[in-house]
Amino acid sequence: MMKTTTLEALRDGLRPSDRMPIVFLGHGSPMNALEDTGYSRAWRALGETLPRPQAILVVSAHWMTRGTTLVDVSALPRTIHDFRNFPEPLYQMQYPAPGAPDLAREVVSLLASHNSAEDDSWGLDHGSWAVLRFLYPEADVPVFQVSIDMSADLAHHIEIGRRLADLRDRGVLIMGSGNIVHNLPRMRPGAAPQDFAVAFDSFFADRLEARDHGALADRAGMGLLLTEAHPTLDHYLPALTIAGASSPDDALTFMTDVIDLGSVSMRSFVFHGA
Repeated sequence: MMKTTTLEALRDGLRPSDRMPIVFLGHGSPMNALEDTGYSRAWRALGETLPRPQAILVVSAHWMTRGTTLVDVSALPRTIHDFRNFPEPLYQMQYPAPGAPDLAREVVSLLASHNSAEDDSWGLDHGSWAVLRFLYPEADVPVFQVSIDMSADLAHHIEIGRRLADLRDRGVLIMGSGNIVHNLPRMRPGAAPQDFAVAFDSFFADRLEARDHGALADRAGMGLLLTEAHPTLDHYLPALTIAGASSPDDALTFMTDVIDLGSVSMRSFVFHGA
């Protein structure tokens, strides 16, 4: 039976260490950046719990590429408002964190076998800044994004995580941002969790806890359940990268394991030293 560990228990479990935890956050609606919600409060509490990183590498559902893995090497990443028809205050929000160009270029080399390349035009989309503004509200930690290659198979994204994992020993917080279930056409405000959403969310959590990465990357094995949970895979892929960056001896903490709007899983998780 899957259980959720409280932030208090996570705080107790995070002993001072050179090895950084890794984080996946279910970011949901951009409105979570503007409103006081249970999700935004959990993100703020998590930021108070995590060790302070030297830099943050973000794999966001909202930077999609095909045939390449781009790495943002800009010195001052711009804040991207990549959404439409939301309240004006959302478009006024800025997250003026510095970039990490030297580290980002190292990541380009690290991912050379995955068709990596430098990019200085992207910045921080709302998959990044909408949650980072709660984790690190002063915007004083260098941050950069790595894109998701939509043309690659699922196992590719787990392998990306494996190649990034050593950065944990250099004070880098690796963060994925997406949603474990993300079916926008099936969203209904105030709706009860739909069966397919509960089923896939539970399947994912169970296989992640078992460290069964093969099952999480088995598109054929997941079949229709995956298709229902993710009509497009962009919000799923960052979770695979974070799974790939974990190690067998990491402890796993789940948080905000709620199905929102009937078809969006807000489940987040943290891998950290036991």
